[in-house]
Amino acid sequence: MPLTRRRTIATLAAGSAALASGRSLARNGPVKVGAVLEFSGGLELFGQQARLGLELAAAEINAAGGILGRPVELLFEDNKTDPKTAVEKASRLIARDEVVAICGPITSSARDAMAPTMARGRTPLLYATNYEGGACDRYLFVFNTVPNQELARLLPYLARTRGSRFYCFGADYVWPQKMFAQAEKLVAGLGGTIVGKELTPFGVKEFAPVVRRIEASGADVLLFALPGADGITFIRQAEDLGLLKKLTVGFLGFSEAYLGAFGPGKGQDMYVAVPFVASAEATGPKEFVARIRARAGQDAVVSHYVMTHWLALTALARALEKVGRIDREAVVEGLEGLTLEAPTGPVTIGAKDHHVTLAMFLAKTQGDRLVTVEALGPIAPESGCG
Repeated sequence: MPLTRRRTIATLAAGSAALASGRSLARNGPVKVGAVLEFSGGLELFGQQARLGLELAAAEINAAGGILGRPVELLFEDNKTDPKTAVEKASRLIARDEVVAICGPITSSARDAMAPTMARGRTPLLYATNYEGGACDRYLFVFNTVPNQELARLLPYLARTRGSRFYCFGADYVWPQKMFAQAEKLVAGLGGTIVGKELTPFGVKEFAPVVRRIEASGADVLLFALPGADGITFIRQAEDLGLLKKLTVGFLGFSEAYLGAFGPGKGQDMYVAVPFVASAEATGPKEFVARIRARAGQDAVVSHYVMTHWLALTALARALEKVGRIDREAVVEGLEGLTLEAPTGPVTIGAKDHHVTLAMFLAKTQGDRLVTVEALGPIAPESGCG
């Protein structure tokens, strides 16, 4: 996938549908939506997943007649996993391209850097990555999980089935810090113990000393929050050094995008709570995966990042249709309090905090899949917005 700026008008099925209905989607020009995502710089794994979801949503919106009769056009920008670049790309999309909203980014640092630009431009930011909570603004809408949605049912399950001694290890930035702070409270309430906690900078290549400290702690569960390539490196080394035979990993932020990255037969029996499991047998997830693979190929990986980015753009279309006009404030008005159907069931956007109540699933790695252990039902977010 090119890393330079590309314009994508998802019209694969739209042309015949528009002609058949006698409508011309382009009669008033496209509804432009920006997407500032990590397509290089270390987190491109997640940026590519986001793109799959956005492109499917755009294709489906256009095939159904567009937004108030106008096609949606996605303008993709690579922020290179760099907050400064994310701000530059967002500024250009707002001022030059006059987008009605922006989807992305992946990292909290890029989101926080972009926030003042979005507020000054009065342009909604549709953020569809799981994060630490507490980001609250009129122009920010969150379509993925906050800590309580991932941890509130995961930690009791692990404490009950695997043991109550937890070791926390993750990257030294805000998301792992906030996840571990919430975990410490939950573990204490369960009568468990945090036997160790470490945060590491990105770019570390040798984790043997950390593995030895975790093993020496006697932990039953490793609560793990090291995303991307660094997380893959750690799990490979921990597997080779025998650590994963002695404890269970609660892998925060895990998704199908990681599957196969650890080597044949490795990375098994790791647990996570997610808002989507691609291997689910329910009709909604099965049909969603099939729609993605019909466009991207039968080997396409489908994770919750695909689903939540699809959800974000689909919600934007529903919001504008509800309000009946196309502008940035209409996006805000229409999204507040909106309920729409996702592949896993109804999703409701908070009218005040702009975070979503999602169906959640306890899942684990098994073979070459992430499989559902338990459907947890809808879990409301504790957004930290007051």
